[in-house]
Parts: sequence; structure tokens; C-alpha cells
Amino acid sequence: MAKRNSTARTSKSLVERYQEAAPQLYALQFEIRELAKKKAEATLSKGKVSLINRVLQDIKEHFSEQSGGKYLQLLDDEALPQLSDAVLIIAQFAAVLSEFKERYYNFDDGWLTK
Repeated sequence: MAKRNSTARTSKSLVERYQEAAPQLYALQFEIRELAKKKAEATLSKGKVSLINRVLQDIKEHFSEQSGGKYLQLLDDEALPQLSDAVLIIAQFAAVLSEFKERYYNFDDGWLTK
């Protein structure tokens, strides 16, 4: 985790994107983890990959410049991934969002925006 810099600021627009995307991502992460506990090697359907990638694409588009953002990749909708693969990929996205909040949110002052 990056150390909090009290002078670090982000845009209100990016905070809004975070507030929209984070609950969606964390809900997906929970569900995929639960499914993977039962059958980690099960393959995701094309419909599920499409649904997940819609959320991931939005995050990748807006947070790729954040710490760890350069490693973000979508699920492969041609060679459908296993649940265990999806867990790992979604975890990378969750880490970027977590790092963003750690860097720009202060429990005393709220979001540190420009």
C-alpha cells in the first residue's frame, strides 16, 4: 500500500466513479469467490464474462493511471476463464480500488479532492 500523502488529491469525478464501481465490483467479487469455493475449475459462461467485464472495463478505463492500474486486464471472453482465474483477476481490480481509497480518503476529512 502506498503511504498517504496529505497533499495528494484526486478529482471529484474519479471519486464518483469509485463510488459507482466499488460496490458493483465487491459484490461480484463476493459472488465469484462463493462460486469458486464450490467448483474452482468450473468455466464461466459467456454471459457471466460479459457481465463481469462491463464492471471491470469501467474500472480499467478510469483507474488505469492509479497505482497497480497498469496490471489490470479483462476476462478473456474467447477462451472462457475458470472461476479461479476470475477470482484472481477481480482481486487485482479490488486492490486498485482499495489503494485509491487508501490514498484519497481520510476518515476525518472525507475524500481529498482538488
